[in-house]
Formats: sequence, C-alpha cells, structure tokens
Amino acid sequence: MPVYTVHAPSNGGADVQATDKFAFVRDGFHVWAMIFGPLWFLWHRQWLATLGWFILAIAFDIALVRLGAGFTAMALADLVVALLMGFEAASVRRWTLARHDYRQLDIVVADDEESAERRFFDRWRATQGGLSYDPSSIDRGSPPPPRSAPQPPPRPDSGIIGLFPEPGAPR
Repeated sequence: MPVYTVHAPSNGGADVQATDKFAFVRDGFHVWAMIFGPLWFLWHRQWLATLGWFILAIAFDIALVRLGAGFTAMALADLVVALLMGFEAASVRRWTLARHDYRQLDIVVADDEESAERRFFDRWRATQGGLSYDPSSIDRGSPPPPRSAPQPPPRPDSGIIGLFPEPGAPR
C-alpha cells in the first residue's frame, strides 16, 4: 500500500483549520516525474525545482560532451537522471512544501489519495475533539521529551559486594 505524508500550513502562513490547504504527498516512485520531469515540477508549482532541473540537465550534458562521451553514453546518463527524478520527486515536493512553511502532520497508509484523506481526517477529527487544535503537539521535528529514569537503590556503606549483605550471614 502506498504511504502518504500529510502537510499543513504552519501558524505563520495560514490557519491550520483551513483543511483545503492540506497537501498529501505519496511516497514512492513517480512514473510521470521520470518521463516528464520539468512538466511534473510545473504541474505541482515547483518553480525553483524546475529551474534547478534545467540547470542540472544542461550542465550534466555539457560535462558529458566535454568528456567526449558518445550518444549512447549520454542517453544512458540521461536515463539514469530521469530514474533518479522518478525516485526523488516526492522528496523534492516535500522540500518545496517545507520552504513554503508547511509542516508534516502525519503519515497515512492507504490505497489512493482519497482514502488517505478519509483516513487522516477520521483520525484527526477523533483526536481533536472539536475545533481546538494544537499543532505544536504533533511536531515531528523535535526529539521526544526526556523520561525520568528510575534511580538504582543506594549502595550499602559496608563495601561488601555479592549475594550476602553482611559477613557470616546464613546461607
């Protein structure tokens, strides 16, 4: 089953209650991003990533020409770059959302995006108990709070180590 990450605008950008601005990003390989890399970026409104893709592709091809690579080697290298684009498209989209002050709220496993939305909002509504929502309680970027570890019992003052607490005790 596909895994989706749920992103929402942070408090500085938009109200978290505006659920129509939530973004669901499917993790995994994106075939359309591999075939139509820059068009896939443009479709998802990733302008900086589109510009970066063009600069990287042109610089990569110029470097291959300067190294004297043939047409077959250049085609295979471009295929590898396209495969990399297909594998990393979701990561680039999450990076773009993070640049636009979106934060990751949850991870949902579902068959498609519609069922992922349904599962997320069912779980979200059950945990919210109404409209009071505290986004800082779900921040996944910070380490967990420290736990108070139980302290070991104090050592005896006699200095005896072993199973018997005093010398000559019965067995």
